[in-house]
Amino acid sequence: MTAAGIIFSNIHDATVPELTGRRTMASIPFGGRYRLIDFALSNMVNSGITKVGVITHYNYQSLLDHIGNGKDWDLARRTGGIKILPPFITAYDNAAAGRVYSTRLEALMGVMNFIDRCNEDVLVLSDCDVICNVDIAAVMKAHEANGADFTAITTTVDTATQVLDDHSEVPTVDENGRITDLAEYSGQEGHVKICADIWLVNRTYLKRVVTEAIAHGYKSFYKDVIVRNLATDKFFAYEYDGFFARINSMESYFKCSMRLLDPVNRVNLFYRRNQPIFTKVRNSVPTRYTEDAKVSGSMIADGCVIEGTVENSILFRGVKVGKGTVVKNSILMQDTVTGDNVRLSCVITDKNVTVRDGRELCGCESMPFYIGKGVMV
Repeated sequence: MTAAGIIFSNIHDATVPELTGRRTMASIPFGGRYRLIDFALSNMVNSGITKVGVITHYNYQSLLDHIGNGKDWDLARRTGGIKILPPFITAYDNAAAGRVYSTRLEALMGVMNFIDRCNEDVLVLSDCDVICNVDIAAVMKAHEANGADFTAITTTVDTATQVLDDHSEVPTVDENGRITDLAEYSGQEGHVKICADIWLVNRTYLKRVVTEAIAHGYKSFYKDVIVRNLATDKFFAYEYDGFFARINSMESYFKCSMRLLDPVNRVNLFYRRNQPIFTKVRNSVPTRYTEDAKVSGSMIADGCVIEGTVENSILFRGVKVGKGTVVKNSILMQDTVTGDNVRLSCVITDKNVTVRDGRELCGCESMPFYIGKGVMV
């Protein structure tokens, strides 16, 4: 069984407007050196998928800069490889009444030419707001063994560490692994089984249901495709038990990032079953620590200069921490510069931020203090 991939890069941009004002959800920085699309791409590449289409919407310049020709994921290929799929590139571009797509189903309508040109048996569909390391090859085997039309990857999350919203879908699965019902999350607490927003679907089946959706004016992938066909078609679930996080707010972005400070979580995400997470390679000098530097419980990328104290924080490439500065429980993105005697607690700085000498900024876990890209404080 062969497979190609389709990644939705913009579907949930509105959930984190602070971080997506100048970029797509797919290109949000995460974990010191990664972008969110790295996880979807790596899941596919590690499973032998060599043809991937990335559906874009707007604000995708930073995504293009990050992906390049796909060589860092071994997708710079003469045949197959990575394809950027801008909106309205096919004869179906008027299917959404002249609008740029707003749902997954409308996005699929706009890339029917790409789907038609695929010869693979299965298409792997993935959102970009989920962070996980899934063995898609194992899911493909289960999909084939079940004779499934559609397989949804599911996972069980703890609401104490993962913020859920009404975009989260809660499936009901019988003893054979077949999905019998699908409902929106309605505030349950504790451990909740949800769809991970990664699906395997037979290519011919997807073509049929999308064509039917165009004919009937359907909009919703879940309600108009999955729920309508649950009783008649073969929809199965595959349970993923590794690290999982979903970015659907600044609070969830902060909490998911802080979970990486636990070594167990880092191993489960970045080194699960010898499946690495690939990203754009940059040749930077090692991080330099001065005699007065103190670092504990933190993730520090290369190219940084640390002259102060860093505790329980994540520093991206090229960050500079000045003398006498204390950074606690914070996320400093690429090329952030702090002056001397600065105090930061529960702060998120976007790229190229400058915090001048003596500033003291403080947020909290449920509402981190965010500083936009290129801002000087």
